[in-house]
Amino acid sequence: MKKGLFNCTILIHLLCCFAFNASAEQLHFSKKKLTDSYQFNYQWLDHESTQQTISFTLSKDALFNRFRSFRAYKPEFAEKAIFQAIKKQWQQSPIADILVNFPQSNIYNGIDIVGSDPQKVQQAYQKLNQLNEKCTTTYLTENYYQTFTTHDQITGIKPDHVAIANGSVADLKVIKPLILKNVSIKNIRKVTNYVLAFIQSIPYSPLESRVSSSGAGFNTPLKLLWENQGDCDSKVTLTAALLRALMPRISMVLVFVDQHAFIGIAIPAVGDEITIEENGVTFVLAEPTGPVLLPLGELAPSSAQAIYNGHYITQRY
Repeated sequence: MKKGLFNCTILIHLLCCFAFNASAEQLHFSKKKLTDSYQFNYQWLDHESTQQTISFTLSKDALFNRFRSFRAYKPEFAEKAIFQAIKKQWQQSPIADILVNFPQSNIYNGIDIVGSDPQKVQQAYQKLNQLNEKCTTTYLTENYYQTFTTHDQITGIKPDHVAIANGSVADLKVIKPLILKNVSIKNIRKVTNYVLAFIQSIPYSPLESRVSSSGAGFNTPLKLLWENQGDCDSKVTLTAALLRALMPRISMVLVFVDQHAFIGIAIPAVGDEITIEENGVTFVLAEPTGPVLLPLGELAPSSAQAIYNGHYITQRY
């Protein structure tokens, strides 16, 4: 069968399946202020149209201080901070007989090096380049960002979703026993589908361009719960953090396509579930975003088409 016809057939099949999936519905959401925490209350319909209810408390410290400094990435602020870090580290360990002029503009490319020994001048440039790489990496790490390259080789800076998920796991562990009252930890599919339906039912806010927005509009997991809304990147990060709290040893992968994101779980596929393979490991894919209620192994048609075309990048978790 020709590739174009093959993809068209798959897409028609997905559209037919997709049409029978119900939309996620959050029946109730409220939060109540307690002494040192807030109680969150939810009701929603799961993939089988069964009403689910959960209530849990999150400390004020976790809600308002975790990732308190996280902001949308601003290149001008980043460049200035990195420049000042380079300048400070050079001044702590300069090269003898080398004069480095750091411009007032705080622009790295404007740095001028003066010296009578060409070899030492070259050494100074190499050292500054190394400091630039080191300070850039440190700045991004400390601010929960990372560089990335899209499937079509466009580079940008995005939130480090894995680092943010990891930093949220401890706060979400309070939800673990509540979920396990409803589903068995031994059944990975049931646990995952419970979490998926819960997060799919949370109202969705559109994702700004991952390349140009640099984290604008992204909600960290507890902020998403507080605001009761999030874009696909935010929902995927919350899903990963909550699944990690529930299943500490499960291997996952975050999958990013243009204007969308989803998650993969390392379990054997059943039937025609949609999967990807990373370094010999098969991941069954899932859509946490909503508003359509899709269980583990099913994707929206546009997401599935992106996978089949190889138009995605991944981040292992």
